[in-house]
Amino acid sequence: MGSPLYLEPRLGGRLLSLLRAPGFLHMLTDALGSPLNVLVPDQIAENLDRFRSVYRRHRLSGQVFFAHKTNRSSALLRRLAATDAGVDVASLGELQHALGAGFVADRIMATGPKNPEFLWLAARTGVTVSVDSAGELDQLTGLVRKHALPRARVLLRLSGFETAGVRVLSRRSRFGSPVRELDTLLEMAERHSDTVEVTGVAYHLDTTSLTEKATALEGCLHVLDECRSRGLRPRAVDIGGGFGVNYLADQGQWERYTTQLTEAVLGRRPPLTWQGHGYGLRNEGGTLRGTLGLYPAHRPVAGERYLDELLAQPAASLGGRPLAALLLENLHDLYTEPGRALVDQCGITLAKVLEVRDPGAGGALLVRLALKADDMALEEHGVLMDPVVVPRDGAGVRADPGPVGVHLFGSLCLETDMVTRRTVFLPRRPEPGDLLAFANTAGYAMDFHAGRAQHQPVARKVAAWQDAGSWRWSLDEQYWPTTPSEGQQ
Repeated sequence: MGSPLYLEPRLGGRLLSLLRAPGFLHMLTDALGSPLNVLVPDQIAENLDRFRSVYRRHRLSGQVFFAHKTNRSSALLRRLAATDAGVDVASLGELQHALGAGFVADRIMATGPKNPEFLWLAARTGVTVSVDSAGELDQLTGLVRKHALPRARVLLRLSGFETAGVRVLSRRSRFGSPVRELDTLLEMAERHSDTVEVTGVAYHLDTTSLTEKATALEGCLHVLDECRSRGLRPRAVDIGGGFGVNYLADQGQWERYTTQLTEAVLGRRPPLTWQGHGYGLRNEGGTLRGTLGLYPAHRPVAGERYLDELLAQPAASLGGRPLAALLLENLHDLYTEPGRALVDQCGITLAKVLEVRDPGAGGALLVRLALKADDMALEEHGVLMDPVVVPRDGAGVRADPGPVGVHLFGSLCLETDMVTRRTVFLPRRPEPGDLLAFANTAGYAMDFHAGRAQHQPVARKVAAWQDAGSWRWSLDEQYWPTTPSEGQQ
């Protein structure tokens, strides 16, 4: 197999402590089955404070809204409800969940595609609605008028911004109204001022580019000026999410792996994946083609640091002033919607090893887990990261203590049920009964894709916290902020 190409996960203090408690983790899976998701709610409160520190550094007011779609957990949501955070809900069910977790209307933002029921409950309860199109605004005004509801607070979600000078377009999105349609939206808002109040503007881009996001934020500042010229009084700018997560501990490992993957695709070294999968790269007559379809798993500028850098970007059409300074001088509120970044280091997924097969001829071991690929969908989002082997207590000395390459398979009767297509290198050979712990899975990887194929159950969730140096737990749905937790000692 050659020298191992590790992609070791970055582990914060709580997750590292959790993985150093193998007896606790095996006790949980023995009781609740495999796979199992373990969440640490106190971490999300710490992550929130990191985002708040950026607001404080730039002396900005506004709100941090957790993008609920990232994770269905009740424990995480209830822990946030005990802080000053808001929540961004993108469905009727998420809105009901947020209200039931203790969020009041002033701390809820309704985004995403909306059906009439979702819009009605949003308007009925008084949450702010991020309006995606002229049609949605018309539908909302009709509901408010028909049911005699209070005037709804709305943000106008926009897209398609441009910069002055060198042409930089924000990435095309299927969400939001093109900024060239702003006049139509504002005319509707003025016409229906008895049913809606424009409190701000918004954008959301599926990109890691600081330049594109700065372009959109600069464009929003111009839109707020246009609103004021019409007599409207919006003050908030919602810049969405997409702040990213740094998943890996070592940048060198990431660079080495991606370099060697390219070499493998070109046939210059043995394959690094199942059946030569190239993650978007392909070999056409000795020439590398395609684009590497992977998340940049080592991102030193991510989360709150990404937000800080975005706010420091200059606005070319506004005198080159930093965006943060312009927000402050105009007394604008800054809204953010972190999802993945707010649940960074908030959970792990445990899977029991069921079978280890040696294919012979020096090939990678075939490891079957009590888990479906959709139960731990890091690879679905292009994230490559090694699991951590958690041996069964009393396992004794291993016959082969050295590093091994493995292919990880799920428990479905499908060739495609592969936990990861790459050859994973582990520091020791796993054995049946061991656990593989996949770190940092709270962001989209736990339940965004999970299903009940072949009547196999989805992973259960538990909340865990430290109490006097020991780990305690409850079922996710039974956790409330009144539960003694590390953050409340």
